[in-house]
Amino acid sequence: MENYIVRSLETHLFFGRIMKEHSLFLLASFPEKETNYRKQADWYRMQFERALDVTVRLSDGMVRREILRSGEAVTEYTEKAERQTQKLTGIPIDSRITRAEERLRPGGADKRDSCPENRRLLMQVRNLNRRVLVLLEGLISLKERILADVESCRLYTSNYPLLIEHILREARWYRQRLGEIEQGCAEEENQNMEAFWNQIMMEHAEFIRGLLDPTECELINTANDFAREYGILLETAVRQDSRVREELTGKNRETTEKYRDFKAAGTNGITGCSVRSVILPLLADHVLREANHYLRLLEEKEKRKQSCK
Repeated sequence: MENYIVRSLETHLFFGRIMKEHSLFLLASFPEKETNYRKQADWYRMQFERALDVTVRLSDGMVRREILRSGEAVTEYTEKAERQTQKLTGIPIDSRITRAEERLRPGGADKRDSCPENRRLLMQVRNLNRRVLVLLEGLISLKERILADVESCRLYTSNYPLLIEHILREARWYRQRLGEIEQGCAEEENQNMEAFWNQIMMEHAEFIRGLLDPTECELINTANDFAREYGILLETAVRQDSRVREELTGKNRETTEKYRDFKAAGTNGITGCSVRSVILPLLADHVLREANHYLRLLEEKEKRKQSCK
């Protein structure tokens, strides 16, 4: 049986930060008059920040080395992007959490939930999971209401409807993963994983190209190429049988490696003020971390296949 503590903490290290930032992006996008939506988004931002703080404190010496090395929890740009985004928006960001994450020590490979020293930690993680599931239900509902109001022209936000759909999809995915952990499901191969993340990567390219300044022609064209390439990968997977779909994993990894490098260069340019755009620095780092997360999942899937041969 997979380690409940390790799986939970690794899931929160990635997705908890993602949800915190989703709430910040929503808050930053609302006009001043939308006081109710602003208060709700800010509340969820603070709640997920607290949950992430707890996660980081519980994770030291528990999570796998691969997670800490992947760049999915924090990158070399995260703290700088947080400082810049706080200065630009006036929204407070606790970068002490980021610095604590950078100091996390790996472990967890030989730990089991039944160990006496882990029983207290087990209860803390179980309480964290239950708290986050409640928060996710509320945040998902909030995103659904925001999307409905935007699409019915009752609400203005500087976020694209696609971006709101995108962050709603990710919150539901987080809820599903966490629910599986709570139900004691084994960490089996998720047949929808690659399709889900290919769509996420495609949508990143679609809204990034629209947030770049029109003069950034080369970057816009590159983003458009990636959107097209991930769209083709999605269509190919639907049309082919399971054997051919398995062969697409290598292609997905190759494409995502290139896309990760493009995002890293873009994050460096945005945090260095050398790219013209309306992209918040933290959004640039946010999508880079998601590419790193997907890349780690693909690499692990390929390793499992190799070990079975």
